[in-house]
Amino acid sequence: MNLKGRLISANALTVILPVVITVITAMAYIFVAGKLSDTEQVFRNTQEVARLTMELVGSENSVLRQYPEKIEDISFQKELQARMEILNGEVVVLQGENVLFSSRNLTAIDVVKLKKATVQFRGAQVDFGNQSYTVQMFDVSRGETGEGNKTTLYLLVPINPASFNTTNFLFFSGLVFLLSFIGANAISSYYFSLRILSPLHNLQKAAMEITLGNLDSEIVEEGDQEVRELCRDLERMRIQLKDSVHTQLRYEDNRKMLISSISHDLKTPVTSIKGYVEGLLDGIANSPEKKEKYLKTIYRKAEQVDTMIDDLLLYAKLDLNQIPFSFEKTNIKEFLYDGIQEIEPEMERNGIKVLFESELNTVQEIPLDRERMMRVIMNIIDNSRKYMDKTEGIITLSLRETYSSIIIEIKDNGSGIPEKDVTQIFERFYRSDTARSEIKGSGLGLAIAKQIVEGHEGRIWAVSRESKGTSVLISLPRGQ
Repeated sequence: MNLKGRLISANALTVILPVVITVITAMAYIFVAGKLSDTEQVFRNTQEVARLTMELVGSENSVLRQYPEKIEDISFQKELQARMEILNGEVVVLQGENVLFSSRNLTAIDVVKLKKATVQFRGAQVDFGNQSYTVQMFDVSRGETGEGNKTTLYLLVPINPASFNTTNFLFFSGLVFLLSFIGANAISSYYFSLRILSPLHNLQKAAMEITLGNLDSEIVEEGDQEVRELCRDLERMRIQLKDSVHTQLRYEDNRKMLISSISHDLKTPVTSIKGYVEGLLDGIANSPEKKEKYLKTIYRKAEQVDTMIDDLLLYAKLDLNQIPFSFEKTNIKEFLYDGIQEIEPEMERNGIKVLFESELNTVQEIPLDRERMMRVIMNIIDNSRKYMDKTEGIITLSLRETYSSIIIEIKDNGSGIPEKDVTQIFERFYRSDTARSEIKGSGLGLAIAKQIVEGHEGRIWAVSRESKGTSVLISLPRGQ
């Protein structure tokens, strides 16, 4: 149940339940009081008085409304007296302050009491001796009559001392309603608070745990719908906060590793530069040929440092998503073929043959950032060149398609990668060759390739057999 529904139910319960209890107890009270006070006789008397009232003055066609003068007719008065005697009641007709007719002897004081009892409302009560009567008063004057000559009919019905007491009944019903209302409120408030306060207390404890840095305390969904949704949102927040903290810690570890790795990789060429510069300063290079050799070596090492710094800056920007990609529809077959044509002469100078194969049945255009994707291809091919250990090196670039993607495979027949290292080659600064200083480069080439491919919503992975070669595969989604 939702909180709104529970509030409506609780409010309805606090009203409906007391009303039901009050009605039931009132009916029981009426039943018991009726048994004790002969309610049946009282009801018959009330019916008879109501019938008589309708006959006399109840409508425009009633007797005294049509013929008000009949009230002065003695036979009519006797008839009224006879009908009221059946009820043990009395009939009184006053004309001004004078008694025109009365079924019982009335004193002047009785007349005053009768008139006073009916001044404020009909159905008043008057006591004559030891007997109490309810009074019904009717004005039966003829035409325009002064206040002093006003003719008034009074019907007096005796009240049984043991009859139903309306005041007591109303007091009893009101007391029952009040007590049941208080009880219903207490019960509904108690159970309502259980469904609200208990989950809120648990949420408070969970919030305290989060404040203390404990992000492993699960927030359980409980309570009404709105409270469960709040628990669900806070649990989602806890998980995201926990992931954020873990990500931050991972970034911190990566930062430390990055600093350590770049320091190691920069130290080697910088040490070489320092060594060659010291050789020049100490006069070890004592011939023009040696000086030229030293200077060329220093230049190559400086280029290596420069490349490493450029790669490091590019990787950092890619990692922080600070470099936007510029996508454009590209014929993938022509794109790869043009790239191979550019590097083919250089590969031939290194004794490596580059082949291109395509299994595409139709022209396929996919969204590419041409410059950065070409860098991916060049990084992979350059990596194959560096680790080529065969006299006749072959690098084959093949292209095929699946239902949802285009697959680019770059395969070489080089030294291969040990099986335990295949899944790690796309990590920063990772080299399966322990002699890191012998291989030129920043160690970030494949890590940058991975970032760029993932920026294209693609996937990159490697398959290798040691001493037989490596295949690097790139899966790119088809253009829509």
